[in-house]
Amino acid sequence: MSTSKGNVKQSMNEDCSENDHDFQTVPFNPNKSLSIEQQRLRLPIYNFKNHIAYLLEKYQVLIVIGETSCGKSTQLPQFLHEFAYVNFNETLGQIQIIGITQPRRIATISLASRVAEEMNVDLGAEVGYSIRFEDVCDEKLTKIKFMTEGILIREMMNDPLLTKYSIIIVDEAHERSVNTDILLSLLKKIIKKRSDLKVIISSATLETESICNYFNTIGKQKIDRSTVLCIDGRTFPVEVNFLIEPTADYVKESVETVIKIHENFPNGDVLVFLTGQEEVEEAVESIFEYSKDLKNKYENYKKLLVFPLYASLPTNEQVKVFQILPRHIRKVIVATNIAEASITIPGVSYVVDCGFVKIRNFNSKSATDSLMVVPITKASAQQRSGRAGRMKSGYAFRLYTEEDFRKLADFTLPEIERISLSSTILQLKALGIDNIVKFDFISPPPSKNIIAAFDILFALKAIDDNGSLTDPLGMQMAEFPLNPTFSKMLLISEQFGCSEEILTIASMLQVQNIFTYPHGQRAQQARRAKHNLSVEEGDLITYLNIYNQFMKASQIRSWSDKNYLHYKGLLRAVEIRNRLKSLLHRFKIRLISNNDVESILKCIVAGFFTNAAQLGEDGIYRTIRGNYELHIHPTSVLYTMKRLPKFVLFTEVIHTTKDFMKYISVIKPNWLYELAPHYYEFGTKKK
Repeated sequence: MSTSKGNVKQSMNEDCSENDHDFQTVPFNPNKSLSIEQQRLRLPIYNFKNHIAYLLEKYQVLIVIGETSCGKSTQLPQFLHEFAYVNFNETLGQIQIIGITQPRRIATISLASRVAEEMNVDLGAEVGYSIRFEDVCDEKLTKIKFMTEGILIREMMNDPLLTKYSIIIVDEAHERSVNTDILLSLLKKIIKKRSDLKVIISSATLETESICNYFNTIGKQKIDRSTVLCIDGRTFPVEVNFLIEPTADYVKESVETVIKIHENFPNGDVLVFLTGQEEVEEAVESIFEYSKDLKNKYENYKKLLVFPLYASLPTNEQVKVFQILPRHIRKVIVATNIAEASITIPGVSYVVDCGFVKIRNFNSKSATDSLMVVPITKASAQQRSGRAGRMKSGYAFRLYTEEDFRKLADFTLPEIERISLSSTILQLKALGIDNIVKFDFISPPPSKNIIAAFDILFALKAIDDNGSLTDPLGMQMAEFPLNPTFSKMLLISEQFGCSEEILTIASMLQVQNIFTYPHGQRAQQARRAKHNLSVEEGDLITYLNIYNQFMKASQIRSWSDKNYLHYKGLLRAVEIRNRLKSLLHRFKIRLISNNDVESILKCIVAGFFTNAAQLGEDGIYRTIRGNYELHIHPTSVLYTMKRLPKFVLFTEVIHTTKDFMKYISVIKPNWLYELAPHYYEFGTKKK
């Protein structure tokens, strides 16, 4: 993109002033001639190694604020290893290790791999990782363990004081996911009883004063237990460009920006930020079509490869973005905010930022979580731009105006204040925390969200009249790494004689967007293929049939391509199903198959009965409880039905122009008050 003309405005990132040019004389590039040890020594955090050792001796909690690229995520665990934080505890009679948490699984894997490489050890031996459905650790050998936050919280169910660990690093705390907040709150409780446990809270941007005060306060008492260390990062100059006029279609604009970068700018890979899988796939296909035509358009063309990156992409596909390509090939990564922090993708010199992000938001009136596309915050915008300045100077293209940037909020609202708390409360109950209202949250959630969560958990029979976990259902649900509605559906599937089918449906629902939506001539063929696979009972039974046909076709790619399905997504569903199957075996749930569609739908209702909607005379769906207006999402197989079903059940709500139901099943109304009379008692009386 030419910066001197067109719909673009320039400004310099405030973190990258003109006097930063001394960094450009010797660019930091780990792919060149420097050894790994030389690369490590050049990281800014090395200047603070002794400071970190001293502060950990003096304080129990250390908050490390380090700019992007300072080396905190990879070097802190190695420093702690050198400081002998892996040691034998004579009192407990066991070795205590170093634990590091990450908000996302791709960051967990990539950082564990990098640290293992730097330490010259095998991944899974001295350095290991653990994510949902995958554990690459050795109980006897692993000394540095990377894991997602949810994994560590689940470990607390069996080991409430985390006796296995001598020190815990909570990395990327600025994301303030619900698991981050819960983990920090639980660690505050643990360090009261374990004076030997050290905690490091690591982040690029964080409201340090509030976090520091939180750990330094016990009731009304103030103690000097935590401190803050700020580390300068290695940030190269990043030239930030804004649009002069707002764009009507940021996906299309992002594709056009990538094309202009490829045709007008020198070597360097491109990282594009979009909001969700649908947008990522759409942009990837458009860029791929452009790359195919390059050879015909230009004599001396530069090859371009494009890769998607989003949370539900199979792990083996996610890690492809890290591969180093020859200089004559430009890499374009189209990602969600998964690439905003934690991970460093080698070679990125250009960032295209759409200015939006998809977040969860809980509506207590409808008792539903909806995915909403909202503007990013200033902190996120800076994080995204910083991706272009990790290894050399770069460019950031923001697809919004400078005036709109000034209107953005400074920080994202903590997730715990805006999502459904049913999973969180279930976990806290399993950890022995009975009085949720008096629990010492960093950011207390709204009371209406707590009440709604208790209402749902009671309806699911996960808690009893006293607010305690039911035995065995509630306790088993707390151990499942899934939403309580999914857990309930799986755990009672044996009673309906369809545990095999429910296992398949639950696995397919963990993978978003099984269908592909190509453009141009193939669009009609894709619609016809989808129609042939669809059944009138709705999306979930359609997914069940697709999975069964995929397995019958021996999981070959040609079958999925012929039917315009995501092959990688189907493989991911197979992988998840195997993991969930082992969990059901552990809970002694028999795997029974049943071809009776009504039994399968009833089992789905038994888990998701809170998400029921009725078609009104005006042709609009409304939730049965709450009377909240909803619409069928265009990707649902029911969207094209001439005669809409009277009653439906949905598993997800997404908010764009309206609130849309996704993953819908057709149900009978009497199933609701047969299977959940305690939840629909008012509806029963009305009827």
